[in-house]
Amino acid sequence: MDYSATPQPAGTDALNLAGASVLPPAKRTSHAKAIAAITLGNGLEFFDFTIYSFFATIIGKLYFPVEGQLAQLMLAVGTFGVGFIMRPVGGIVLGGYADRAGRKAAMSLTLWLMTLGSAIIAFAPTYAAIGVAAPLLVILARLIQGFALGGEVGASTSLLLEYGSDKTRGFYGSWQFVSQGLNTVCGSLLGVALAAALSTAALESWGWRVPFVIGMAMGPIGIYIRRHLDETLPGVEDGTISAAQAPDAQPVRKLFREHSRVITTGVLTTIGGTAANYIVLFYLSTYAIRILHFPMSSALWAAWTAAIVTVICSPFAGALSDCVGRKRVLWISRVLLIVAVYPAFMIINASPSVPVLLSVVAVLAVFVAFTAVPNIVMLPEMFPREIRATGMSIVYCLGVSIFGGFAQFFATWLIQISGSNLAPAWYLIGCGVVSLLPLPFMRETAGKAID
Repeated sequence: MDYSATPQPAGTDALNLAGASVLPPAKRTSHAKAIAAITLGNGLEFFDFTIYSFFATIIGKLYFPVEGQLAQLMLAVGTFGVGFIMRPVGGIVLGGYADRAGRKAAMSLTLWLMTLGSAIIAFAPTYAAIGVAAPLLVILARLIQGFALGGEVGASTSLLLEYGSDKTRGFYGSWQFVSQGLNTVCGSLLGVALAAALSTAALESWGWRVPFVIGMAMGPIGIYIRRHLDETLPGVEDGTISAAQAPDAQPVRKLFREHSRVITTGVLTTIGGTAANYIVLFYLSTYAIRILHFPMSSALWAAWTAAIVTVICSPFAGALSDCVGRKRVLWISRVLLIVAVYPAFMIINASPSVPVLLSVVAVLAVFVAFTAVPNIVMLPEMFPREIRATGMSIVYCLGVSIFGGFAQFFATWLIQISGSNLAPAWYLIGCGVVSLLPLPFMRETAGKAID
């Protein structure tokens, strides 16, 4: 399979008979470097956003001093979910900006906003110091970060796909999920290192702030790296945009007027993948600490294992979807995930040991990678280039904001009301079944021209 395809050139309408893009005379950035730059920048944003979940138990204790550990955890993971409320708003505002000013400009703006959110959390005084203003600061930071990620995903995924060809878009788009896995690898390793190196008192006093300071400091580096990418929105960089290529003044209205069915099916399909992603990659570490009573230094290896598996499997999932189709890969992997998740929770509760936990997480993570990658690649493929970032952002963020962002909250709440430690499995099964319903009505996009 050829992974050396060329992105569609800026400022030209020339297409070959197969609908593939034609090389412009200007020199293009190496595709390997471009993927690395997009992946690194995207990973930095997700690192800043998701590191919160690894320290949710400590943040709950310091910023939400309610009675009972489970109640503290619910408030902490609920605040994690608050960041997702702003994702659809960020998708509309920043996605539209990406479709007007270009993918690069939008991605630089999202990194600056993410850096601001990390800085607020890194230096926010605790509840003991300033009272109710402390959790309000944390919530504000999460809202800013959610707004930023709402625009980042649409712009970066659109850019990745536009660097690929009709036969390689699945592989290129898979690096969006690779970047999310890499941030989890780095975040979990940092969490494990801090938990092992510091005493409990030091970790709760200042150690938990270290990842947020690192994330804040890495933002400008990501911005610098992204400056050297080639823009894929025609005419933005050289000022040669034509009337036919001019961005729609009201992309959101156009989306809901002309693509309402695509939006509905896209959101429903996203529910299953995003619920599985946030439960397996993030919640199982917290679950191991609070429900199975693992030490933090051991439980965080679950997140590391899940992330490593998704990083390894994602490019293969993307390449496979290029060969046999997005829908087939998504359908088979999601059914296998639905079948496997309840026995997985039964096993880790019956034999709560680190080897068992890591083995179960590794198996689930394989299914997550193969179900999430074709899903995230299909979304931007369903929209024309001039509204692609906006459409991708809105669909993805609507699906993720509730069923992904609040997955940890729902899982913890279900345990509390049912008294069963297996309740999170039912949440994943329900989301997975619902997400399969619209799949027969969605068109196959693999191997077909999208512009």
